[in-house]
Amino acid sequence: MLKLTKKPSAPTVLGWGVVFILILFILLPLAAVLIQIVLPGIFFGKLDFQGFGLVFEIFERKLWSKSLSNSLLLGAGTAVLGTVIGTALAIMRKSRSFYTAILLDFTAWALLILPSFIIAQGWVLFSNGNGIANHILGLPWVNDFVFQPMGLIFIMSLCKFPYAYLAVTAALEWNVSYFNDAARLNGATSWRALRTIQIPLVIPALLSGAALIFMDTIGDFGLPASLAAVYSFPTLSYSIYTALYTAPIRYDMAGILSFYLVAIIVFVMLFQLWILRKGNYSTISGRAIRTNPLKTKNSWLYDFINIGFLLIALGIPIGSSIIVSFMDSIGGGITISNFTLENYQELLNIDSTILEGLKNSLTIAALAGVIGLIVGIGIGYVLIFTDFKYRSFIDTLSVVSLAVPGVVLGIGYIFIWNQPFLEHIHLHLYGTPAILVLASVAGAIPIAARLMISSMTKIPASLLASASIQGASLTRRIFTILLPLMRASLLTAGLTAFGTSIFDLAITSILYPPNFVTLPVAINKAFEDLNYGFATAATITSGTIIIIFMMTFKWFVEKGIDYFLNLAKKEKSHVFKDSKRVKEI
Repeated sequence: MLKLTKKPSAPTVLGWGVVFILILFILLPLAAVLIQIVLPGIFFGKLDFQGFGLVFEIFERKLWSKSLSNSLLLGAGTAVLGTVIGTALAIMRKSRSFYTAILLDFTAWALLILPSFIIAQGWVLFSNGNGIANHILGLPWVNDFVFQPMGLIFIMSLCKFPYAYLAVTAALEWNVSYFNDAARLNGATSWRALRTIQIPLVIPALLSGAALIFMDTIGDFGLPASLAAVYSFPTLSYSIYTALYTAPIRYDMAGILSFYLVAIIVFVMLFQLWILRKGNYSTISGRAIRTNPLKTKNSWLYDFINIGFLLIALGIPIGSSIIVSFMDSIGGGITISNFTLENYQELLNIDSTILEGLKNSLTIAALAGVIGLIVGIGIGYVLIFTDFKYRSFIDTLSVVSLAVPGVVLGIGYIFIWNQPFLEHIHLHLYGTPAILVLASVAGAIPIAARLMISSMTKIPASLLASASIQGASLTRRIFTILLPLMRASLLTAGLTAFGTSIFDLAITSILYPPNFVTLPVAINKAFEDLNYGFATAATITSGTIIIIFMMTFKWFVEKGIDYFLNLAKKEKSHVFKDSKRVKEI
């Protein structure tokens, strides 16, 4: 008797496709790093079970333990100070009206997009013994303040505070002061109302901001990479990199440090979820109104505070890079004789590694942005509009992928794609530019996915269901209903994935092939060689080109397409009724 098999539906096929991509791009590399701990050498033909004793050797080996303690100190300190700074600025932004408030928003987004190694390089140029603070401004104490743990926490807090600022700003969008008024009417003092009502209501935002700051800091590769030339401060991420690029190669060290790095980040995520599930933080009701900043006579004071902070947070690192880019040497000071354009002229050399690196990075980032956006749309559709049975697995993996640092992902790609058997099927990608594209896509997927999910939650599922009942295929529903309603979010997600992929120093430093240069590697190499003028000129020039390109592309998508469509429209006037012309556009 012939047995009929049911053909899987299009959403089910899409769900399985998303699962396959997430396993291939994220789960397998992460699992390979963890397997390497107990089976070192398994990916290179050696099956030697070492047990779990190596996990505890981190407390016996000085470099390993120092990297762990430095990362924990830097992450915890930055999470605390960054959250305090971000929260204070968010409260000031939402409670008071002042003229330069928009500059604070711009700086927060700029610091969020700019890679940490560029900000760190600016601070190094400003603070080192031969830097701007000492030789030009006569402030020798800056060197002693910056190049010590508390100074690094201060710099990282200025770089990472936007996570807390944006989270708390969003939480203060609605005015729910009636809770505080009710407590005061029932006899609570102002301090008790603050301690028991106002502060607890913003706990989700505070925890989210602090957790994001901690995770981004502890996995950060740019700061220690920029400091390596002038100050020794080993962290987990940088020690993982040195384990792979020093002789002999220490895969066991890279695996153990990666395990602790991922374990710490996952623990922080679980702790945050546990705290949030213990309470009810819903506050928006029919009585809630939007918060309107209060106009005061002392707004100049808030402008003064804001401008002073922005000059320190963004002005010092970026300004230092701009100044040094026009100097022949830092020690020469700001004089006419020390002023030069040679650093910029060197960039225009046909053999310049910066131009080649910029071209390669733009190509890789464009591919990563497009592919990551497509996968992100698939993830969002499956999670929001389908009942695929493995939705929870997709959701969990897409969240975990946010916490996987670039150095860990890069090591996993070495283990997976550097296998001899892949040569026979022409998939030996290690040592080729293709592996950079794959790794960049893996880094872009979680960013695009979270933005797509947040956007799709606003679209009623009934719209897609109605189209499905009318016989529209999955592809047609996506292209004619979903994507047009999400055009702004698509643009934001695509440009975000594109921008973060260009300056991804961690992945490109670990995976870039021989004789193939990328922009962040070329800039960092010039900085490590103490060629500060050329490195800063490359940073300023490439950053300006990329920003102009992104802004132009954004304008074309938002305005240009509508403009050309309007030009192409023609009025047709062939229907008449009651002597009046009825126009069809």
